[in-house]
Amino acid sequence: MQQSETEFVAAWLARSAAATNAFAADSGAIALLGDISGAIAKSLAAGGKLLVAGNGGSAADAQHIAAEFVGRMNYDRAPLAAVALTTDTSALTAIGNDYGFDLLFERQVRGLGKRGDVVLGISTSGRSPNVLRAFEAARKCGMLTVGFTGQHPGPMADLCDYVLCAPAETTAIVQQIHIIAAHIVCSLVERALCPRAG
Repeated sequence: MQQSETEFVAAWLARSAAATNAFAADSGAIALLGDISGAIAKSLAAGGKLLVAGNGGSAADAQHIAAEFVGRMNYDRAPLAAVALTTDTSALTAIGNDYGFDLLFERQVRGLGKRGDVVLGISTSGRSPNVLRAFEAARKCGMLTVGFTGQHPGPMADLCDYVLCAPAETTAIVQQIHIIAAHIVCSLVERALCPRAG
């Protein structure tokens, strides 16, 4: 028998809360968020930038994350250099048409990035070919690589300096954890580089 709407909502919220609570209780994940934010802050302080990429819902998350850095997270402060590689429709369609979907982010990383920058790739499966190609290019160019994925990082693990694995199987709940993590990372970078007066 199909669940009622009330049962469906309650079950969804329970799964979401369980994943969030598991993430909050993971001391390794907490330490990793500090390490990631420290690496990004170091890059930005040295004149680097954050490049963010993902597909589908993770493309929207890439834009969300970049906006928090360039705009503001918790209070007014100087803008922080971040670019979502999912927003330039001319570049996306030209690269996709001329070179293929797998190179969408790789060519942008090579063209826009430089040694010392940070590439944050989001793939709930850990297997998105265009995100993996971006990491490969970033490593060849001397950039730091950070991956956000689900419970099983797959080939992403071998291409990243830091990999954050959300403790969930459901794509939507993995993405919820990614946004929580991104907000924490941005907040820590903001505190480090633009401390609030008083």
